[in-house]
Amino acid sequence: MSRIYTDIELLDLLKSGDRSALDEIYKRYHGLLYNHAYRRLPDREEVRDILQEIFIYLWNKKETLEITSLSAYLYTSVRSRVLNVFRNQKVREMYMQSLQDFMNAGEYTLDEKIREKELVQLIEKEVTSLPPQMRQIFEMSRFQEKSHKEIAEELSISPQTVRTQVRNALRVLRVKLGAGIFTLFF
Repeated sequence: MSRIYTDIELLDLLKSGDRSALDEIYKRYHGLLYNHAYRRLPDREEVRDILQEIFIYLWNKKETLEITSLSAYLYTSVRSRVLNVFRNQKVREMYMQSLQDFMNAGEYTLDEKIREKELVQLIEKEVTSLPPQMRQIFEMSRFQEKSHKEIAEELSISPQTVRTQVRNALRVLRVKLGAGIFTLFF
């Protein structure tokens, strides 16, 4: 794109499937959105994830989105996702506190069973959201307790690829679940 387009023109180009329009929107807004999100959530990885999700969503839903102001839409999306992160962190903290209380009390009540079930569901949700090959390798490693060599032979890939995929899966899960929950389960 050699000329400067207005936001409305960029939205029209985006809706028609013009990939360069998304690139231009990204260049125009990424830095501003990053700073906006980082002031509220000083976690670089989390902010990068939020922005990536927003731009992927924008591209995937380009034909159906009804946007009148691109900047307002993007800022609202960032604010909404930052609030979701805070909400999820609060839920994780409640789970961690509940688990800690259980460990301190040594009792296993119905309420704790429910929370544990919800925590397991949260972990399963995050594992299923991994990319397909990464998820398959991670599940084979952690849940089927197969060695990297066994997984590599079964999937016809190198052990180094298996090692890298498991390491990446653990990194993603550590970010998504928080260090406390991650340490307890992995």
